[in-house]
Amino acid sequence: MKKIDMLTPIGILIGISMVVFGVISSGGMSGFLAFIDVPSILIVLGGVFGTLCVSFPLKQLKNMGRVGKQAFQSKEINVEEIVGTFVHLSEKARREGLLSLEAELEQIDDSFVKKGILLAIDGVEPEMIRELLEAEIAAVEERHARGRSMFEKAGDYASAWGMIGTLVGLVLMLKSLNTPSSLGPNMAIALLTTFYGALLSNLFFQPIAAKLAGKTEHELFVKEVIIEGVIGLQAGQNSRFVQAKLKVFAPVEKRKLEEKREHVREA
Repeated sequence: MKKIDMLTPIGILIGISMVVFGVISSGGMSGFLAFIDVPSILIVLGGVFGTLCVSFPLKQLKNMGRVGKQAFQSKEINVEEIVGTFVHLSEKARREGLLSLEAELEQIDDSFVKKGILLAIDGVEPEMIRELLEAEIAAVEERHARGRSMFEKAGDYASAWGMIGTLVGLVLMLKSLNTPSSLGPNMAIALLTTFYGALLSNLFFQPIAAKLAGKTEHELFVKEVIIEGVIGLQAGQNSRFVQAKLKVFAPVEKRKLEEKREHVREA
């Protein structure tokens, strides 16, 4: 079940709040309003959008919102629950055979787990099971990398368009040195486009790309755990052996806690 990942909006809000606080504390509301410049905003946002259109196909760009949404969602993937599931399945498989696991598939939501169990039930060789499931992992990694690359590139482009806007403002300023009234607006474009580009890059695009990379890394790690569980099922391994093998994938803190509980039970 997906929940809201509150750290993402909280982090963005903290970053914006610090900038606003710094501006207002130094120059008051008039200082804050000095940082609002529509031409500068349009140069950066329009430039980023234009370069994304050049860099990526339309089909991929349509998914940018859906991909970015993942950074604001948290899908609970509990490694301990996965270990428990495979321990239960291995016990049942040893008692009643692999075919008995078909009745358990309806209670499993993860399609990757289902696919692995079905391959084991069908008697596919362990090497082939690993090859097929790892091919799917590679496809997931590639798909996620493509989606993430849009935000990585947007971060690069935002900084670049900030510099381009600065050059535009400087050129306009140098051409209008004889008209003092236009120096202020042109200087605003020169400085604020760099500000907007840096802010968008370092507070929005790049952090979202980093968050997506972390989520992908965890998802692939969980799928590797599932592969080991499926291989154990197919090989008919003892449930205690399956548990011991999969527990090495659990966080160190959880393993230490479990070991303490086992010592207490033994005592």
